[in-house]
Amino acid sequence: MSKFRIAMALVMSIFLSVSVILPAAAARWYNPDTNTFEERAVAQQRNRGGSPIKKQIVDYQTSYKPGTIVIETSERRLYLVLEGGKAMKYGIGVGRDGFRWSGTHRISRKAEWPGWTPPPAMRKRVPDLPAYMPGGPENPLGARALYIGSTLYRVHGTSEPWSIGQAVSSGCIRLTNDDVMDLYDRVQVGAQIVVKH
Repeated sequence: MSKFRIAMALVMSIFLSVSVILPAAAARWYNPDTNTFEERAVAQQRNRGGSPIKKQIVDYQTSYKPGTIVIETSERRLYLVLEGGKAMKYGIGVGRDGFRWSGTHRISRKAEWPGWTPPPAMRKRVPDLPAYMPGGPENPLGARALYIGSTLYRVHGTSEPWSIGQAVSSGCIRLTNDDVMDLYDRVQVGAQIVVKH
């Protein structure tokens, strides 16, 4: 009987150690700006006020006409071409390895607080995703979405500002909710969108 109790105590000790260590590890996030791992809660608190990459008007010489969206995936920036050789530059989150893409399309639709239907391939990868999620603050598409042609991809908001500047999505381009609302008001349906690697 005492061997059984010792064995059970050992099993419980291992179980408790794992249950304490795993959540702590899951709560850590690699910050490429500081080249260190940090607590996700710390990163979220630090970035609660908005994007870690502030939008700004910059010089931008291009042959694209004003109103065009140019996404520089490798730079993790979105440029909205303005008049006079300028652009509004936003920080973005992009597709992780294996989910990046490029091409030229048009904005086919705009939506405020859009609902989300995860595509079948995503539901296969992540089986616990709901078949549909109504729009709202907890929805992964955030406050606004700009639909890209007939693709499955969107430029959309996020409630996770720490993800801006990161390669974390399944191909969509994400901005903070504040930035996507600003972009949404500036862009028309039919605007050209150019996604570059």
